[in-house]
Parts: sequence; C-alpha cells; structure tokens
Amino acid sequence: MTPESELRALFDIAVQRALPARVLPAHLPTPPKGRTVVVGAGKASAAMALVLEEAWPAGAPLSGLVITRYGHVPPDASPRRGAIRIVEARHPVPDAAGEVATQEMLSCLHGMTQGDLVIAVISGGASALMFAPAEGVSLADKQAVNAALLASGAPISQMNIVRKHLSRVKGDQLAAAAAPARVLSLMISDVPGDEPALIGSGPTVGDDSTPAEALGILDHWKIAVPAHVRAVLSRPRKVLAPSDPRLFSVTNRIIAAPSLSLAAAADLATGRGGDVHLLGDAIEGEAREVARAHAELALQVQAGLAPGARPVFLLSGGELTVTRRGDGIGGPNAEYCLALALALKGAPGIQALAADTDGVDGAVEVAGAMVLPQTLALAQARGLDPIAMLERNDAHSFFEGIGQQVLTGPTFTNVNDFRAIRIDPPS
Repeated sequence: MTPESELRALFDIAVQRALPARVLPAHLPTPPKGRTVVVGAGKASAAMALVLEEAWPAGAPLSGLVITRYGHVPPDASPRRGAIRIVEARHPVPDAAGEVATQEMLSCLHGMTQGDLVIAVISGGASALMFAPAEGVSLADKQAVNAALLASGAPISQMNIVRKHLSRVKGDQLAAAAAPARVLSLMISDVPGDEPALIGSGPTVGDDSTPAEALGILDHWKIAVPAHVRAVLSRPRKVLAPSDPRLFSVTNRIIAAPSLSLAAAADLATGRGGDVHLLGDAIEGEAREVARAHAELALQVQAGLAPGARPVFLLSGGELTVTRRGDGIGGPNAEYCLALALALKGAPGIQALAADTDGVDGAVEVAGAMVLPQTLALAQARGLDPIAMLERNDAHSFFEGIGQQVLTGPTFTNVNDFRAIRIDPPS
C-alpha cells in the first residue's frame, strides 16, 4: 500500500466510524404509548432519519420532518414507510426552502402530550438548515449575517451564539416547542470539544449566553448589521437557560464524535505498523497558521527518526477557519494543505491529507486535498503559483490543477475535519 492510499484509508475509516447506520440504532428507545415525532436537521439528518425509520418497530406510529443539505439524501435510500418527510435546503447560507420547512417542522410539534416522544436527529449543518428567524429579522438579514460570519474567521462557538439569538428554534427553543413531550436528541458532533450546546446551535440544549454577547461578537469581528437587527439583540433573551423547567424532560446524547473517529484511524495506523501521535480532536484556528505549526512539528519528528524506524502518523481533528482575503475557491482543509505544502518545501518522506468528513470543504463539493513531496514541483511544471493562490484563498483551484483533491461526494455524516500526516524516516 502506498503512503497516499494509506492516508486515504485512515480518512475512510474515520468516516465509517461515524455513519448513522453504525451508530444510531443502539440508541433508539422503546416506542411510547403515544405518538413519536422525528424532527431535526443537518448534513447527516436524512441518513439518520432513514436508519431510524428502518429500525423502528413496524407497528409503532411514526411521523416527522427533517431538513438536509441539497444532495445529501442517500441515493439508494429505500424507506420502509416514508413516514418521515425529508426536505432539502441550502447550506451554509440558508434559503427560503429551509425557512418554510422549519415552520412545517414546528407545526409537527403542536399538541404534543406527556405520553408522546420527540426524537431530534441533529448533525453539523443544522444551524443553517433549521432556519426560523427571530421576530423582526428577515431571511435576507440572516443570510447576510451568516455569510459575514463565515468570512470573518470567527470560531464556530461564537458564530453559533449569534445564530441562537437571531432564531426561534436554536438554543433549546425547538425542545421548548415540543413540551410537555419527552425529547431525545441524538447528535453527531461536528464541533471542537463535542459541546452539545454548539452542535447545530443547540436546538434542544439550554444556553446561558446573552444577546449582549452576540452583539459583542459582531462588534469584535467587525460585522456590520442593520439597526433593526441590533435592536433584536437588545431585547430580552429568548434562548432558554439550562435550568428552565421545560427542559427537564429533554435528553441530549452524542452518538458519534471526532474523538471516536480519530481513535478508529489511530487503531488502523497502529495495526499497520505505524506509531501514532494524536494532536487533539478539537483544534481550532486559522488554517494556514495551524498548517505551519504542523509542518514544523513534522520536520522535527522526522529529524529525530533513525533510518529504518516505523513511520509516524500525526492525527488531528477540529474545525479550522479561513479569513477571506481574496476571491478564490477555497476551504479550510484545502487551505491547510496548501500552506502545509509551502512550509514543508517538498521535504521527502512526508505526506498529508486533510479533508472534511462530510465531503464538503467550505462551500465546495470537495472533501479536501493531499500533500505529497512532489506537490510544489508538480505545480511549478503546470504553471501554478502556490503563494499567490494561497493569498487569494484559491486552494481548491490549486489542488484541482495538480490532481490532488480528495473527492468523496456526500458521506451522510459529519464529525468535522480530519487531518493525517505520515512521516517516514530520512533515507
């Protein structure tokens, strides 16, 4: 097996560890005496709903609605009953389809009783897909704020605070709409630290943040918003605190997480004769800066290896960010790889892969990229300027030009970024 195929195998096992068919059925409860309504959103929500429907007892009532990204309904899906409606909408910037579907979802929760059960299936992408603007905020307002947040370089934790306080479903407002029914939220984590309140902006999780914090985040990242949006963030909070009595019948459970996927990749690398160093599953920061630090570490590790030593794998996860400086086509994983290639300067014996486990890096249907010792030489031969392309955030175009993109299509799960660097001893 070549180093390139080995890196791809590590990524593939990380994705497989988080697939809904593998992780969801074991967490399903016994059907209640009353109704069971399934709601939710995210890039994995359609797959989660289909797995749930297939595993649900045939005689038990089941209904509901989930929202997923365009193109993220499994193509070979064959639901047994078609009881759960699946709607596709836009991500990462929301659209009218998501707004209409979210209102229908809230309608599904009208009239719930203590004998009923709501199962929420939540995964990365839910923040944009489950879209119900707060009173006084329009679709255009939310689209503009979302786009500005994505381009600002703000970490996902801060983005989600703003999103919660401009919404009628986030910050446990979805669970509140289901009261007094019991709510079981099954989550696939795509956030650093696996904090449930951050996954999909926590539609079933209480939150202590305030509208004033949201305003502070907008000001810190220099995001200008209309006066009426600032006025909404000056009103009393609608987001529920964790101590709110309406949340006492809510259970939030993470069923797949970056740490578990990294562990699966580490086991595979070790089993194939490598030494593994886990750098963390919750790394955040500017993609190009993290890449430079990882390149420096990889070179240090290689310098300390004796000839004939086992290869070393540096594995990491988390969610990196990109501050938009140019008009290129890029994403955090591709930008990480381009900056890594520049920092490594073609060092022999070091290969790397960085890709998003949902198959989408940024807003592009490309999972990520691969770095090889010949990457920069190949770019030079094809007339590509890696420094200029990095400066204008055009990393996807760079790796497309040299044939080193990682392409998967939708994976129907999402446990954030996956990065692997293979370091062989110097020859």
